[in-house]
Amino acid sequence: LLQKWVNREVSNFDYLIQLNTMAGRTYNDLAQYPVFPWILRDYTSEELDLNNPAVFRDLSKPIGVVNEKNAKAVKEKYNFEDPLGIIDKFHYGTHYSNAAGVMHYLIRVEPFTTLHIQLQSGRFDCADRQFHSIPATWQALMDNPNDVKELIPEFFYFPEFLENQNGFNLGQLQISKEVVNDVVLPKWARSPEDFIYKHRKALESEYVSAHLHEWIDLIFGYKQRGPAAVEALNVFY
Repeated sequence: LLQKWVNREVSNFDYLIQLNTMAGRTYNDLAQYPVFPWILRDYTSEELDLNNPAVFRDLSKPIGVVNEKNAKAVKEKYNFEDPLGIIDKFHYGTHYSNAAGVMHYLIRVEPFTTLHIQLQSGRFDCADRQFHSIPATWQALMDNPNDVKELIPEFFYFPEFLENQNGFNLGQLQISKEVVNDVVLPKWARSPEDFIYKHRKALESEYVSAHLHEWIDLIFGYKQRGPAAVEALNVFY
């Protein structure tokens, strides 16, 4: 598989899906759901220029420290000693992929809507905590070293999850009073279909093809644990 990918007989998307499968991840288990990387960092420009390296996220760093400013807080957390000596050291107390995160992204489509409501004791979570905007979600990741959610494969092929086709009442944001409905898209995307098309194109771009292995090292490779993980600021609780 690796050889096929290197020879470009397999797309980046297919390679990631197969890696997830080999790692024991599956659509049938929300706690082991396939994980995909955030690949872009530009969600505000009118046009998306895939020939410009600056629009891409640094794939060699865990999402928690893609913003250099967060690195200090992450290192401090790792250097904290548990007085009882029970808890191993870690950079992140949450995880880049978990069941709640999958439901968070897929809240507008069943069966995830119902699962989300069950998780929140019979109602929708407050609107401000819901997935309502792609640019805002990225900004929150940049501002908060405790939020380390990567993406799910649906961001690259399933436009329906970005639309509130079932007309769920998801509430309104506290400050702006904006009603949460369809997911707010980056300026460069004219529709959910256009977003998926451009996002998938970004995944298969020259830049990502050249750097994707760096992210794979963090999630599936030698930087998952041990000294390499510590050095890469990639130790999870």
